[in-house]
Amino acid sequence: MRVRGRTFQLAVKNVCDRVLSILLLGLLAPVLLGIALAVILESGWPAMFVQPRVGRGGRSFKVYKFRTMVQGASDKGLMTTVAENDDRITRVGTFLRKWSLDELPQLVNVLKGDMSLVGPRPTLEYQVSQYTARQRRRLEVKPGITGWAQVNGRNALPWARRIELDIWYVDNFTLCLDAKILLRTVGVFLRREGLYGQGGVNDDFGTKRNL
Repeated sequence: MRVRGRTFQLAVKNVCDRVLSILLLGLLAPVLLGIALAVILESGWPAMFVQPRVGRGGRSFKVYKFRTMVQGASDKGLMTTVAENDDRITRVGTFLRKWSLDELPQLVNVLKGDMSLVGPRPTLEYQVSQYTARQRRRLEVKPGITGWAQVNGRNALPWARRIELDIWYVDNFTLCLDAKILLRTVGVFLRREGLYGQGGVNDDFGTKRNL
């Protein structure tokens, strides 16, 4: 009975994701266009940063974000991680990251069905390749724009703790929990909590010793 109830709630969640993403994309269209123009005027084309990420069941998809760094940033400096005073971040990018506006294009990912509004954050293939069997459980649900780990510390937490929080979410998902996470996300973003890790540098997934 519990499994049937969870399946129903997941079906409702999928419908809500699609409906809300359409509404939000329509409502925020002028903002999205304004941000895209600001990025292009400062640092050129493209305005979007597109990168392969791993989603539900280990399936790869392309995640969309507004570009906040210089061209080719992933091959420079800290590579795939980032620091608060990272000189690869543009002026527009600093503002976007400060208010998490760079994540807004992921509403398109939600509309496409690659992501959900709520779920574990999508991670890179090299990170997933280092998961233990238990850690792969975070791939049992769609990745989200926000999630349980996001409202309980975000990047201020080491990867090991974030993954444990994601697994807890997988085991305890309900529509009410999703609503709670969405409400808490507003406060977290407005207070700009957990943007960067300890010492202003995000935790590098790097090696299994970090897990």
